[in-house]
Amino acid sequence: MKPKLLVADDEQDAVELIEFNLKAAGFQVIKAADGKEALKKARQMGPDLIVLDLMLPEVDGLEVCKILRRDPATSAVPILMLTAKSSEIDRVLGLELGADDYVTKPFSPRELVLRVKGLLRRGQTTEENSDQIRFGDLCIDVPRHQVTVREKRIDLTATEFKLITVLAQRRGRVQSREQLLHDVWEYDNLIDTRTVDTHMRRLREKLGQAARYLDTVRGVGYRFVEN
Repeated sequence: MKPKLLVADDEQDAVELIEFNLKAAGFQVIKAADGKEALKKARQMGPDLIVLDLMLPEVDGLEVCKILRRDPATSAVPILMLTAKSSEIDRVLGLELGADDYVTKPFSPRELVLRVKGLLRRGQTTEENSDQIRFGDLCIDVPRHQVTVREKRIDLTATEFKLITVLAQRRGRVQSREQLLHDVWEYDNLIDTRTVDTHMRRLREKLGQAARYLDTVRGVGYRFVEN
């Protein structure tokens, strides 16, 4: 079955370009022209990924992102933001609110398709045979893409899950922001490394006391430590 993608954008030309390239890449495309329609279809259609423009009528993309992340039915659906090149603040806000990745307009259709494929792959690869990675009260169940702290499930996005899994599998070894961008986000070209910092901040907030396993190495990056 083809992966089902929801594309929420009110610019007809952009939607047609996105739809054409995603269908050519083997995806099924659902369209929404405003924020209200995007929320409705996200809940009804159960997409595998959402391509979300931030400048939407009715309900803007940032609010849509926030609502989707608060709803258990859509909290884990990967979100790829589309933002204007100049709207750096919006990009940071979008990542803070739970978006997994972003592409700036005007964008390369090939880049968009690669980002979509990368997002759908996240959380699926491992570096060790163990189905579960345990440290004290923290358990990372790799096959189920599930993290628990003191037996309580922590709702993580696909990106957050892959980030903590990569760090745990390489425990004790410092991972630079650039390395994480390459291995988690699959970026070939270096972009704003604040993307990593934003996701780490969100991940720590969700983990609560278990965030003690995530250590910041000033000026370099992050590592997983066994406390």
